[in-house]
Amino acid sequence: MALKHYGLALCAFAFAGSTALTTVTAHAADKEISWIYCGDKMDPIHEKYIKEWEGKNEGWKVVPEVVGWAQCQDKATTLAAAGTPPGMAYVGSRTLKQFAENDLIVPVPMTDEEKKSYYPHIVDTVTFDDNQWGVPIAFSTKALYWNKELFKQAGLDPEVPPKTWAEAIAFAKQIKEKTGIAGYGLPAKTFDNTMHQFLHWVYTNNGKIIDGDKITVDSPQVVEALKSYKDITPFSVEGATAYEQNEIRAIFLDGKAGMIQNSTGAAYRLLESKIKWGVTTLPLGPEAKGPGTLLITDSLAIFKGSDVEDKAIEFAKFITSAGPQEEYELTTDAGLTPLRPSPRVDQLVKDKPYWKPFIDGISYGGPEPLFKDYKGFQDTMIEMVQSVVTGKATPEDAAKKASAALEQYK
Repeated sequence: MALKHYGLALCAFAFAGSTALTTVTAHAADKEISWIYCGDKMDPIHEKYIKEWEGKNEGWKVVPEVVGWAQCQDKATTLAAAGTPPGMAYVGSRTLKQFAENDLIVPVPMTDEEKKSYYPHIVDTVTFDDNQWGVPIAFSTKALYWNKELFKQAGLDPEVPPKTWAEAIAFAKQIKEKTGIAGYGLPAKTFDNTMHQFLHWVYTNNGKIIDGDKITVDSPQVVEALKSYKDITPFSVEGATAYEQNEIRAIFLDGKAGMIQNSTGAAYRLLESKIKWGVTTLPLGPEAKGPGTLLITDSLAIFKGSDVEDKAIEFAKFITSAGPQEEYELTTDAGLTPLRPSPRVDQLVKDKPYWKPFIDGISYGGPEPLFKDYKGFQDTMIEMVQSVVTGKATPEDAAKKASAALEQYK
């Protein structure tokens, strides 16, 4: 399932000496594009369009290798560093800078028309140094879910969700005090989505972690987000460091949390439950300019040294073009947000109104920050969040420490 965040630790040995790649290819045939495909099986939509592309490109064959989420990215990295790169691979866009800095992938330039076809800021998730380094293939945003029954039991209007951080904290407090049930589900486990969940707060307060080449994690907007994290923790699920995002979602589905932030994947599950629920855009911080969210994309990266780079770029753009991509997004329950606006997406929102906040949040959303050592960046962010949630550090001190640590990874 796309956007599952498989192990991001890029093998240290894989990058060693990676700038001295040879031109040896993974396959003898120069008309074969190998594709490291993450998941348990090929999606039927992708199988369909592979055959269509092959039919239009005589002599060319796309050869997917399905690799489990936990091993997928390391597989591509290892092959590339060994001088036998795949033609392309499904990767988290967060790693593109690290791949590029180690000379493992090639740029995938986009025309102005291609850039404009996406929702705002999507292209930013694959861009640095004025180059695009991957083609987005999966996209996720978040929204706020609330349990209407718990709101009612706590004396809150079940039809009125919080619009600001201050309201979210106050509502969580009232739910906890009136019902004894956690008012909010805050994940803080040593897991990548702990960082992602916090970045949603950063982008709902007009904040940034890095601005160009300047680390801004200790900016007032980010510190304010940490303070709100600290303030909502007493009314959240007890022992937040024991839970990651999907575990928090399970608690919410069991009626044991008043509010969570999650993808459309939660909606699919809630539609089959007996819970009375609502979903809205994420609550806003005091510096917000409008609805925001973290924009997470996964991409197709084109690897250097395969001898089929140009054709792999052509195929990557085809399989992610408007028609195939939209069909893939809208026929899966993976919780994917559409990458592009279209009449079909407009109809989707009309038929299923719960989709609207996931689209609306894009307006002031922001990309996953790109660092040359993404694992180091991620670990620093998780440590910062956990230190605040557990009370081991003040928001100001935690942000200052993280700011110093991040300098080595940018």
